[in-house]
Amino acid sequence: MTDKPGFFARLKAGLSRSTQSLTQGITRVFTRKTLDQAALDALEELLIGADMGAKVAADVVAEIKRTRFNSDVGEEEIRGVLAEEVTKILRRVAKPLTIRPELKPHVILVAGVNGSGKTTTIGKLAQKYRGEGLKVMLAAGDTFRAAAVEQLKIWGERTGAPVIAKEIGADAAGLAFEAFERARAEGFDVLLIDTAGRLQNKTALMAELEKMVRVLKKMDPDVPHSAILVLDATTGQNAVAQAEVFRASAKITGLVMTKLDGTARGGILVSIAEKFDLPVHYIGVGETAEDLQPFDAESFARALVGVGA
Repeated sequence: MTDKPGFFARLKAGLSRSTQSLTQGITRVFTRKTLDQAALDALEELLIGADMGAKVAADVVAEIKRTRFNSDVGEEEIRGVLAEEVTKILRRVAKPLTIRPELKPHVILVAGVNGSGKTTTIGKLAQKYRGEGLKVMLAAGDTFRAAAVEQLKIWGERTGAPVIAKEIGADAAGLAFEAFERARAEGFDVLLIDTAGRLQNKTALMAELEKMVRVLKKMDPDVPHSAILVLDATTGQNAVAQAEVFRASAKITGLVMTKLDGTARGGILVSIAEKFDLPVHYIGVGETAEDLQPFDAESFARALVGVGA
């Protein structure tokens, strides 16, 4: 996250709704100076309310109690300790998505419900990889939504990446097979495959995802090399349920969390990290391609609780 100058400032601005909700709560809790049990209970409730999840809240509060119980503490100190504890949880999962040049192509399957920012994330990743000089192909595997296919074609034109697409309602697994065959034959570095996201028809959607993975594995048992789940931070605890469902069907290997700038629920990322232990590759805090950045545990934790500049 540090390679782009000023990203911490944009991250902090993007997370401002989450930060404000958390810091105002901390200010209210720590009007008393001594860290007593009442203050700890109020802090735990605050962290759960910030969508960090009951286990994270309990663990963080237990650590604060262990080191500072009955001490005189100010809200700045509590924010600092909170940032440290959140960083510890997130450090385990902050892992970059590294493109392996020897694969030709490195196949990335991208899953997520409609509206999560899945297709936009594919476009932004394509722009990033093209900027690094890689040869990128896109596959419009969400064959149920004309809008998703059109959106991907626009990103393809913008980034100079060819898009493999078929008519609406076409077999998504067949399309993925064709895209992989062509990408391999033509020496592409990266193949990004979009998928459908109709969670309301869960059984059919998961069966389709499983079929897509099965068909790709017939060509190469290691494909997809990465299966990314795109989660929308504004959905709060629903994102936890989505991670559960997709992890079972698509063998998810990592996460991208989008729309962190549109919510006070930024803590949901901490909850999901703790619960699933899945690598978090990127986070999105805005509309532009530059607003999708590699995930950095410490920067995120500090921005979330309003520490540092």
